[in-house]
Amino acid sequence: MNFFYVLNGKTVKQFFLVIIAAFFTAWFLYLENYIHIPTFSDKDEPKAVYKGERNVALTFNIGWGDEKAEPILDLLQKEKVTAATFFLSGAWAERHPTLVERIIKDGYEVGILGYNYVDYTEVEEKEVRKDIAKALEAFKKLNVKNIKLVRAPTGHFDQKTLKVADRLGLTLVHWSLNSNDWTNPGADTIVKNVSSAKKGDIILLHASDSAKQTAEALPDIIKDLNKKGLTFVTISEMIANADASSKEIK
Repeated sequence: MNFFYVLNGKTVKQFFLVIIAAFFTAWFLYLENYIHIPTFSDKDEPKAVYKGERNVALTFNIGWGDEKAEPILDLLQKEKVTAATFFLSGAWAERHPTLVERIIKDGYEVGILGYNYVDYTEVEEKEVRKDIAKALEAFKKLNVKNIKLVRAPTGHFDQKTLKVADRLGLTLVHWSLNSNDWTNPGADTIVKNVSSAKKGDIILLHASDSAKQTAEALPDIIKDLNKKGLTFVTISEMIANADASSKEIK
């Protein structure tokens, strides 16, 4: 038995239109990923950066604890990682001025992780402003200057958070790759969680005492990223002189 596939003129035309549309869609997405820094927000609203164009950014949140931050700094120095960004809560910074001073002395960037552990999506705008402003004042007293970055303490933010940050002259920074190190799943799992990293990724790690396995995982994470030929940069270096695309945040 013979089977025949018959295409009339209309079908052929539709087929080629689909192919052409698919090609241009793929090309557009490629250019968008290559050229722009993706951000959350409406086009004309304040934005939150979560990914860059090239290189890779290690970011460490510190909200509490006395033991894990220094070993992380020691490892970064040992592995010759000269660029990273630390998001510090104002309350933690006040209690650990010597470590804050070391982070800056070692050449790393400091951003704000609020003052207290507050979910910005669950409080009024004035409370968001109060928390961030209190953190800014804490860093001012510690003589930490030119802070331009903020991260929501719980990772949750909304349009009012973006507006408050913008009015205070800050850029809100999220992440594109979560190590989930705070769940303490084992060093091998943390390394695996970061193994998909590619150029432009902002990687979330922690140096609070609750993240007990980050220091163990960090050397292998750095080794894998080096093998990929990725260069470590701060968030400010990643976003400098870059355009932005946007996603809606309600």
